[in-house]
Amino acid sequence: MERAFLLKGLNCPNCAAKIEREIGEVDGVTSASVNLMNETLKLTLSSAYSGDISAAVRRIVAAHEPDVLVSGSDNRVAEAPRADDSVKRAIIRIAVGAFIYGLGIAAGVTRYSGSFLELGLLIAAYVVLGGEVALNAARNVAKGRVFDENFLMSAASVGAFAIGEYPEAVAVMLFYQVGETLQNAAVRRSKKSIADLMDIRPDSATVIRDGILTVVAPETVNIGEVIVVKPGEKIPLDGVVIDGSSTLDTKALTGESAPRAIGGGDTALSGCVNQNGVLRMEVTKEFAESTVAKIIDLAQNAANRKAPTENFITAFSRRYTPFVVGFAVLLAAVPPLLGFGEWADWIHRGLVFLVISCPCALVISIPLGFFAGVGAASRKGVLVKGSNYLEALNDLDIVVFDKTGTLTKGVFEVTEVIPANGYSEDEVLELAASAEAYSNHPIARSIRGAYKGGAVENAPGDCAEIPGQGVIVNVGGKEILAGNEKLMAARGVEHTPNAGTGTKVYVAESGKFAGCVVISDRIKPDSALTISELRRSGVRKTVMLTGDDGRIASAVALELGIDEVYSELLPGQKAERLERLDGEKRPKKKLAFVGDGINDAPVLARADVGIAMGGLGSDAAIEAADVVLMTDEPSRLIGAIATARATKRVVLQNIVFSLGVKGLFLLLASFGAAGMWEAICGDVGVMLLAVLNAMRVLKK
Repeated sequence: MERAFLLKGLNCPNCAAKIEREIGEVDGVTSASVNLMNETLKLTLSSAYSGDISAAVRRIVAAHEPDVLVSGSDNRVAEAPRADDSVKRAIIRIAVGAFIYGLGIAAGVTRYSGSFLELGLLIAAYVVLGGEVALNAARNVAKGRVFDENFLMSAASVGAFAIGEYPEAVAVMLFYQVGETLQNAAVRRSKKSIADLMDIRPDSATVIRDGILTVVAPETVNIGEVIVVKPGEKIPLDGVVIDGSSTLDTKALTGESAPRAIGGGDTALSGCVNQNGVLRMEVTKEFAESTVAKIIDLAQNAANRKAPTENFITAFSRRYTPFVVGFAVLLAAVPPLLGFGEWADWIHRGLVFLVISCPCALVISIPLGFFAGVGAASRKGVLVKGSNYLEALNDLDIVVFDKTGTLTKGVFEVTEVIPANGYSEDEVLELAASAEAYSNHPIARSIRGAYKGGAVENAPGDCAEIPGQGVIVNVGGKEILAGNEKLMAARGVEHTPNAGTGTKVYVAESGKFAGCVVISDRIKPDSALTISELRRSGVRKTVMLTGDDGRIASAVALELGIDEVYSELLPGQKAERLERLDGEKRPKKKLAFVGDGINDAPVLARADVGIAMGGLGSDAAIEAADVVLMTDEPSRLIGAIATARATKRVVLQNIVFSLGVKGLFLLLASFGAAGMWEAICGDVGVMLLAVLNAMRVLKK
């Protein structure tokens, strides 16, 4: 059984990780996942669970984030506190506490130094700034949750009071609160940046019902109904234009700022903005299955899949904090017991050690970095379904491509007409178009599209299709053949075989060979660049798997510089070949598959990283993929890899910087060379710099 809850106002990555872990440890809960992006908790309960999970969720959330409002995902949350309100409260608390703290410092440098007035003002400032933190620490200790940032800050500040370091004790809480407020503001800004990128949900749809224009919710429009989209409006549902023409702003979906022209018969995707002209469209998908709904779902749920580095930092912090607390106790107690120095001095060192050791910089900036990386990729028209897949893009060793619709346009065109026996190119095309007049095959459509002589008329009864060979028609008493070499041989027509690449349609009239029409699938303009850039980025091998003819596949692979090609494969054979390639990748490296068709879905799901073309790709391929390129340009993969590497680089910078600076300050604190003010810089300062560095990823 699955349950979902809204956690309105949740902004702390560290707290989100703790809530997720503790709810996951509740008896009867088999899995729990907190999504910081859309502030939700999803959990799975065992069939034997009979308790009140809502009460457990509220209790655990309140223990970590008392201001977060918990409600069922289907309940209204209008009463939830706004983010601006919580920021204002935090700023007011800091301002009031800082003012009282300033009065206390002023009293300490006047004739009231050492008086009850100075102590009273500093205690009052401490209560305002750190009372809630100390109270949370006490509650957590009572519940067995000892080692967290609340405990570290409370222990350090209370200890500073105990040894007479009153100003430093209050300063610990003051700067901790400043850091927490700025951290929450940074997280909210990151969430807003990603939310703005995904702000493509239409508010309403104008549908024609009983001849009247009616404004309704997009969810209430059915397939087959006709909607009207006015200039400046978002297209609410996927559909086909039946009347009107316009240009569409597709930036929200594809990242492309260039407008795309659209007219009758063209497919329009939801989420695009109609720039000019009124469009009448027939709806082809319900809202739940529309492009905009899928994109919103992918973007919101990307945070559910965490990168290995995120999981490592979470596990690391759980072990790191108890270790440093234990070391701080030993540092404060062992040397004076052995006769080295005074108790007050070593206790002070231990308290400084506690402040410096707080792991906030790591547990906040690392998830935030990946969070921002997913947002940066979405801005480029690449949807990554989780930070684990973003991190995996750093380690690609083998990249496998489908051909049709991925490296090629998937649109057949007549690329060459080779006449014979005195026929002209136009005559050969006319004969071929006559033969293919009633076929819906893509090859037939490409021939009719290439013939410029107008519509070709012939009776359907005069047409016969020979499976695996071609068609035979009678036009004006003349027999016209259009097909492959088998058809020519079967009808005894002497012809000249064509050795070029592409699909060949041989044409004959009344037993006389007229010529050959060559039809090819055009290679996408950026395919060759994609292959070369992948090689430059460190990908060891590129492979093409296709069901197409071997000669055509080999020619495409040669032109693009692909290392290996396997052709004439059925969907099951593609999966088998991918299994073999997976066994060839280097240790700890990844295999990616890039495809677009419904028959690619099993292979996309099997690859370490499945990458689907989102523009013309099938719904099944997009559902099975881990990364979706919202345009049908394979070069978008290069941009996705660049974003992944920038994200990983920033994450590693934060890890090295945070641990390095903290390690240095911890060493200084151990030898008494760092006081409480240095400890504050080593904790809050490092955290702020790490958070700001993580935010740079959004601009990559």
